[in-house]
Amino acid sequence: MQLTDSLKHLLKETAQLLKGAAKRKFIAQTVVALGYGGHSLAQRELGWNRVTISKGIKELNSGITCIDNYPGRGRYKAESHLPNLLEDIKKLVDGQSQIDPSFKSQRLYMRLSAVQVRHQLIEKFGYADEELPTSETIRVKLNNLGYRLKRVAKIQPQKKFPQTDAIFEQLAIVHQEALDDPSILRLSLDAKARVNIGSFDRGGRNRAPTKTDDHDFHPKTSVTPYGIFLPELDELFLYFTESKVTSDFIVDILADFWKSESWRFPEVKTLLINQDNGGENNSRRTQVMKRIVEFSHKYQLNLRLAYYPPYHSKYNPIERTWAVLENYWNGSILDEVETALNFAHNMTWNGKHPVVKLVTKTDELGIRLTKEAMAEIEKQITRLTSSSHENFPDLGKWFIDICYETT
Repeated sequence: MQLTDSLKHLLKETAQLLKGAAKRKFIAQTVVALGYGGHSLAQRELGWNRVTISKGIKELNSGITCIDNYPGRGRYKAESHLPNLLEDIKKLVDGQSQIDPSFKSQRLYMRLSAVQVRHQLIEKFGYADEELPTSETIRVKLNNLGYRLKRVAKIQPQKKFPQTDAIFEQLAIVHQEALDDPSILRLSLDAKARVNIGSFDRGGRNRAPTKTDDHDFHPKTSVTPYGIFLPELDELFLYFTESKVTSDFIVDILADFWKSESWRFPEVKTLLINQDNGGENNSRRTQVMKRIVEFSHKYQLNLRLAYYPPYHSKYNPIERTWAVLENYWNGSILDEVETALNFAHNMTWNGKHPVVKLVTKTDELGIRLTKEAMAEIEKQITRLTSSSHENFPDLGKWFIDICYETT
């Protein structure tokens, strides 16, 4: 048989229209008709598989047709028989993951290895060892979810305090309580490094040729973005200020957020606030504690302050949004405050644009309460101590409850 171009096209199209045993029978009959060397010729010219050809010829010669077991082929993904597996993995690692500290990547880096994740799935979520996939499969799942077990520059904390592990364990507890209780709304707060406004190179790339000043010694001004992030809703609120971030500024923007958004959360009675424990917002700062107690009383809200341990603030979920903002406006000239605000307006976090506001108020610096006044504030707050939770050391600096009914 001479295989012309038109005949080859016809044979290929016919084989594609057939399935299973009918297709093998047609292939076998064609190969037999080709004569000596038909196997090689069909494989070379028609692209047919030699195994399929051999199987078809055996069926043709014996008259016995093999039954195809299509459902038995391949393997199902682990999540097909463990539907909650991916969500449970996220719950485990999300509270122990951080963004690249240089904000050059949106990747997440985690403190747990795949082996540890598998062990904790068994320990905390009740999975049986035999039903879970291997650690290698767990590692692939982690990578697919966006978590990477990889060291980057500056990721290693300079110091590890004795309470670090206990703080992370308690954070996991309060975060899970917020997930399970609809009356608790979790907020993540933090400031980004100040941004110089002027005709300066920010180290990014731009498709249009752009020239900047050869130095950045004298910026027009500088702005600090301060964010309120809702991890469970993936919503971001950005407040920009040209003045210093003070205790009053932090509580003022928290009040602004709640005044504009509280109508959406009629069932919320408690705000769980994640922050780092330094600067103007730490729990020993007298002015911020005074203002936060006043905020609780004014809006009749219970507050739970949950701080990340020293040198671990990058684990705060708000930090992940800074990577998006930094990558979004890199390569562009932020020569005016309005330009920076417009870039922030246009960025997206998981498909959502943030709410962006410019705060023009300038707060007084260095406000402190007397020891007597602070002692009165301490009576209105509850700090987590070793006596209130026997499994942990004294964590009163990092976990504070404020109940407005007692303030």
